Amino acid sequence: MGSKVTRFWFLGILISITVISCGEKEVKDQPQKPIKTEKKPTIEILVTPEFNADSAYAFIEKQVSFGPRVPNTETHRSCAKWLESKLKSYGLKTNVQNAQVTAYNGQALEIFNIMGLINPEAKDRIMFSAHWDSRPYADRDTEKRNKPIDGANDGASGVGVLIEMARILTQDSSFKDLGVDVVFFDAEDYGKPEGSMIGRSSDSWCLGSQYWSRNIPIPNYAPKYGILLDMVGASNAVFPKEGISMYYAPNIVNRVWKIASAMGYDDYFKSFRGNEITDDHRYLNELAKIPTIDVIHYEMGRNDFGAFHHTHDDTMEIIDKSTLKVVGNVMMQVIYQER
Repeated sequence: MGSKVTRFWFLGILISITVISCGEKEVKDQPQKPIKTEKKPTIEILVTPEFNADSAYAFIEKQVSFGPRVPNTETHRSCAKWLESKLKSYGLKTNVQNAQVTAYNGQALEIFNIMGLINPEAKDRIMFSAHWDSRPYADRDTEKRNKPIDGANDGASGVGVLIEMARILTQDSSFKDLGVDVVFFDAEDYGKPEGSMIGRSSDSWCLGSQYWSRNIPIPNYAPKYGILLDMVGASNAVFPKEGISMYYAPNIVNRVWKIASAMGYDDYFKSFRGNEITDDHRYLNELAKIPTIDVIHYEMGRNDFGAFHHTHDDTMEIIDKSTLKVVGNVMMQVIYQER
């Protein structure tokens, strides 16, 4: 009897040690571990104008219809003109920053950073952004790797959501006390291809936002904070608390995620700390000094942005109106909570 008890007790110690060790390893090596937050966020959800996912979907579809939005192409220039005219049609004050940047391979790229201001005279402002260009290579595909992709989710989805938000806000006659700005950054996706031996990968991404952050077109521009939307249209999208966002603006991240939770969107806005991702928000934080967070689809289990990412599968077929609705509703709630 005694020996059996001893063996069982010894086994119990081993089990306890194993559990503790796994827990410590998970904390150190897996930043995706859930972050402890309030179980029930004490946020009163306000009534806001309805976000129309069908409209956002149509704006995404329109961008894709131009073809790949790759700098130095006619399809790229045509889409830029449409984006500017669309913002103007809703009464936004627009600013188009036309410039030249240098790609990883030394190629000169003509870019267009497109900005629209709602209530331009308002002192308090929030900035929303997305990139509107598409990847010039399908470098994660198995076929036609040197051909450009549609970029329905990676690029067009965030822009589509922001255009719909602009449409809604400018139709609300009572919305006058807060400034909301939308910025469409160019050349985000012209980074060094996977496996390429040409050039350097350091800072080869987000060329448009790098240029904009060093040359902000509006004097003394200082919004309270910014929110970047990237890949926000796929089915079953997952948005963890991205690492760079948590470093520079954790209070904004937590505020947005609490709002999403209070709205019942925990299946999308996950209380996980994700990896640090080089995206436009990095340069808005580091160069422009605008505290900015990134709402970006990232699959922790796959440790990447989804099977469609930088492949020819990034088409309108993967865009889900339910996801657009969730993201749009959360962003509208964030805006109206600021009033």
